Amino acid sequence: MMTLSSRVAATAIASLFLMGSAFAQTPAAAPAAKMDKKPVVHTAASLECSKEADAKGLHGKERKKFRSECKKGAAAPAAAPAAK
Repeated sequence: MMTLSSRVAATAIASLFLMGSAFAQTPAAAPAAKMDKKPVVHTAASLECSKEADAKGLHGKERKKFRSECKKGAAAPAAAPAAK
């Protein structure tokens, strides 16, 4: 006759095996999620600002701030001649 602790242990092990299949992800679901993303297109100004940030050795928040200001500066002269 099985003791109570043996039954509890057997139930726990069986539960672990059954839970594994509940959390399994189907292979077809993963690629579909990736297809929804649009490809990132970098402008010439963005690439140039990245090269400048690399040359200055910027990382993290400093790099992000530099690139943001650089791209705004690159866009301002392009808009100025159109205003005339």
